Amino acid sequence: MITVTRFNKTRFVINADWIETVESTPDTVITLTNGKKFIVSEPVEDIVRQVIEYKQKTFILNRTINSSSENDDK
Repeated sequence: MITVTRFNKTRFVINADWIETVESTPDTVITLTNGKKFIVSEPVEDIVRQVIEYKQKTFILNRTINSSSENDDK
């Protein structure tokens, strides 16, 4: 999940796994896989950085959980 800001300054969270595209038109538009679009105040680069950080955290968490369950089976 990543946190983004609408132009009215309200913040909300988007599931990063559902992001299909992020474009600058010049406003930043996030399009989800279901076609829903959000215009946010963060630049494209910040959205990309947040998605990468989210993916890294979920990968590390998944590896930790999987390696822990392997040790339990022995």
